[in-house]
Amino acid sequence: MSLGRRLFKPKPRIAESTPIKNFLELKTKPYYIVASVEVGNTTTKSILTATDMETGKTQIVNKTVRMTRDVRLPAPGEEIFGRTICGTPLTKESIAELVRDTLLESHRQAALSIEKDLHFVVRSTGVVAEFDSPDEVGIFIQALAQGCLNAGVPPRLMTPAMSIQNIMDRFKRYTLIEKIVFNGPVASVWPPMGSTGVEIVANEMEGELATAGIKQGAKWTDVDFRNPCLSMDFGTTLDGRITSDESPYARTIGNFCGVAGAIPDAIVRGTGLVDADTGTALDIFDGKRSTTNKKAREYAEMIDQYIHIEKVPVSRKRYGYVPVDASAARKIGVVLIGCDVGEDGSDLHKLMEIGGDIYKQDGEKVLSGTLDLVCARMAGRMVKVAIEEGLISSKTAIGVTGRAGISGNKPALILEELERLDLFESPEKNTVFVDDGLARGAAVMARCMNSMGTPKNPMGGLRGGRCILKERMEHDLQKTSSAVSVGSR
Repeated sequence: MSLGRRLFKPKPRIAESTPIKNFLELKTKPYYIVASVEVGNTTTKSILTATDMETGKTQIVNKTVRMTRDVRLPAPGEEIFGRTICGTPLTKESIAELVRDTLLESHRQAALSIEKDLHFVVRSTGVVAEFDSPDEVGIFIQALAQGCLNAGVPPRLMTPAMSIQNIMDRFKRYTLIEKIVFNGPVASVWPPMGSTGVEIVANEMEGELATAGIKQGAKWTDVDFRNPCLSMDFGTTLDGRITSDESPYARTIGNFCGVAGAIPDAIVRGTGLVDADTGTALDIFDGKRSTTNKKAREYAEMIDQYIHIEKVPVSRKRYGYVPVDASAARKIGVVLIGCDVGEDGSDLHKLMEIGGDIYKQDGEKVLSGTLDLVCARMAGRMVKVAIEEGLISSKTAIGVTGRAGISGNKPALILEELERLDLFESPEKNTVFVDDGLARGAAVMARCMNSMGTPKNPMGGLRGGRCILKERMEHDLQKTSSAVSVGSR
């Protein structure tokens, strides 16, 4: 690092869009309103976004957040099909009720009508702990859908449009459905080839949304976050993608999985400041800044020794609670990079003990600084594995979202870790930190599924490149012609 960069540390690019203040504009201007319904291990959210179809920029309209641990207990006769990492039992009926209530509340707060003002809904879940296989994610998705239906969401707002007749009149001028159709890639990235992705890692859809959301959020910064790119979503569990540099569609060549925010959560549970079973770092440090000192760095190094970050071994069927099929991933050319503490969180209790010692001996400020350093080191180690596996280069953009990656002083510390890897001359020009990546990704997916793009401000294609609409049309036409040719033989 040069003397100038040491003296004047680069400022992280943090994407935070301006909030919508005039709700009347939502009904009079061409805003495409999407609800992102997310049920995670820690929080359940209904986030309403509005995309200006003239500019392609997305803003947050409302964010309604509930703690997943507060979901009602299973009623007699209901089948428990899964649990959160904290052990909270979940049934199809209880999840549907939680989703319904959260979705209705977000619309009430925004003074919007589900029937009249909402244009699309995208559902996702990061709850994969205790699932026996990636296939069981389907049950959860069904529960999410039922909750949306119970809230009054019409089924047509959860499925792609088949023709321009299915597009609302006010948005027909913005759709390209008569030129291109949705064939799977979101923001010009194919899911792992030969599968939908969830067969190889249960939370691949989360990685897909996070990647798309970071692409959208980066539009509020000077970072060109298009392919090739690496995305990391530090929710309670870890997800994300690494993409190739092919055009018009890139391939998913890497996936992240395991634990992320569960690590700082475990550390704070040993302090006595939060519930020992369900408490989270959010309960103490939500929105607070932190400082790092020598003591915090010593503690971070101690904790770092318990955290395993590696290419997921072929023998593993679960990594950091997340069901995986590493053997299938290898066959289709996808590298799984995992983060764990012990095996499937078996050593998280040791982090609780360390957290208790930090708080008793040095207090809350050192504890906060330690958490930020721990998460920054995790991000740096993940990128290092991606480099060692030949998945990324200096051409690759890096994006981070999720509470354990963008809160506190983590963005600045993550830039320091990237600086040490010598991947970029200026890491801050190639790295972006985005709030609400999943919600923004939902807005992108909704538009992709309805062939709505903004060629003047594209998210697809390669970094520094132009819009790929023409390439996509030629590619899709060629694929159609090849299929017809094979079928006529």
